[in-house]
Amino acid sequence: MSAALEIRDLAAGDHAAWRGIWDEYLAFYQVTLPDEVTENTWARLLDPVSPLWGRVALQEGRLLGFALHMTHGSTWVIGEDCYLEDLCVTRTARGAGIGRALIEDLIALGRKKGWNRLYWHTNETNSRARALYDSFVKSDGHIRYRMRL
Repeated sequence: MSAALEIRDLAAGDHAAWRGIWDEYLAFYQVTLPDEVTENTWARLLDPVSPLWGRVALQEGRLLGFALHMTHGSTWVIGEDCYLEDLCVTRTARGAGIGRALIEDLIALGRKKGWNRLYWHTNETNSRARALYDSFVKSDGHIRYRMRL
């Protein structure tokens, strides 16, 4: 029987483990970011006034994945929505239900905090993630457009 999975808020002591998974996440998407962007993201995750938060999954004290999310107001509802921007489980722990557990944790957290909606997107070719996401809710058909400024 495997050890219980713990999900909690990201903490300052998680930096090295988070960075390892973050680097794996960027490699998966074939993205290279300057170190100052990554360190700024880390600082925002620890800043209590930032709308960016992190939840992490651990087993036997080892960080295995994260869910980075932010809340924001909406013109379509009263209150907050939550955008799950980055979800990653380390390669060696994939398929063990950790991604599902992180999403379920955000759902429970959102219900507790009164969020209206939880939403996310992924690359259309990421079939493994899409299978997980489709088990929660089918795509709403929206297509993302992004312009660099």
